[in-house]
Amino acid sequence: MFTSTGSNGLYKAPLSKSLLLVPSAISILLTLLFQHYQKFFAYNLQAIKEDFQIWRLVCGRTICLDLKDTFCSSLLIYNFRIFERRYGSRKFSSFLLGAWMLSALFDLLLVEITQYIFGITINSLPSGFLGPVFALFVPFYSSIPRVQVTQVLGHFSITNKTLVYILGLQLLTSGSYIWILALSGLVSGICYNSSILKVHRILCVPSWVAKIFSWTLEPIFSSAEPTNEVRVGMGATVDIQRQQRMELLDRQIMMSQVAQMRRQRQQQGGMINWNRLFPPLRHRHNANYQDHRPTEQDTPPPTEVSEEQVARLMEMGFSRGDALEALRASNNDLNVATNFLLQH
Repeated sequence: MFTSTGSNGLYKAPLSKSLLLVPSAISILLTLLFQHYQKFFAYNLQAIKEDFQIWRLVCGRTICLDLKDTFCSSLLIYNFRIFERRYGSRKFSSFLLGAWMLSALFDLLLVEITQYIFGITINSLPSGFLGPVFALFVPFYSSIPRVQVTQVLGHFSITNKTLVYILGLQLLTSGSYIWILALSGLVSGICYNSSILKVHRILCVPSWVAKIFSWTLEPIFSSAEPTNEVRVGMGATVDIQRQQRMELLDRQIMMSQVAQMRRQRQQQGGMINWNRLFPPLRHRHNANYQDHRPTEQDTPPPTEVSEEQVARLMEMGFSRGDALEALRASNNDLNVATNFLLQH
């Protein structure tokens, strides 16, 4: 499935958009035009500990000085924008703030442990907003459903999460000591999500601060609501392109008629058979389908919905009724159902 990756992809994610644009722009300017200012954004641990230059924690842990790290972290933030849509900008910013502060503490702690055990003195670490980015892998692993897309050589599964993990691995191997940032980020993400430690109740963005930012910055970084138009990717063959268009049209039909389906369900007092109203295009075997519509006798029985998939959608915050509707409408395709619910 190919979708547009323009600004509409950041709809209801103004904080993610600002984290994509502002740090990336500063990083590019520092690399190409203002190299003499890069020293102010270096994550210099020696200067922090010995000279008490605390401001380096802010500058050094916000802007990447390596364009490869900028590119990988930007792609990861774009993929993790789903959490801002799900939780809201305030809760998402609270997670980033908590992970940023905790990972700063764990950075210093891991550096001291490394020096004590291995005798390695680390005076600086890679710069950038890397700790919170690695921390976002914790909710990504625990709350995003894993849906198999294909298999390689019959043994290795490719899922909807594989590309994100590859990006994380690429970022992990981009520097010699970036593993410290990755480990501190993962530990901070676990601590913030822990229901025992209750860190999220302490390290959070106050409501009045969130309101100020919503009044000032949200209008600048907000994106327009996406339309129903979806860009069709180029397939390797005509059959693949036709299959892509059929699947895209099938999804558009499902989205365009959701309001009508819910009204009919309320009137009938129960679930309705989505597949009877708009069967998937991939099951239509001829171009003259409109002239040969199936009768009630030919209608297949309602799709059986897996309770495990319903439970996974409910764990993501959706109601049982919406989860059942989405799964039946998408023929038990958990990935399509999740995307549909997140967009509505």
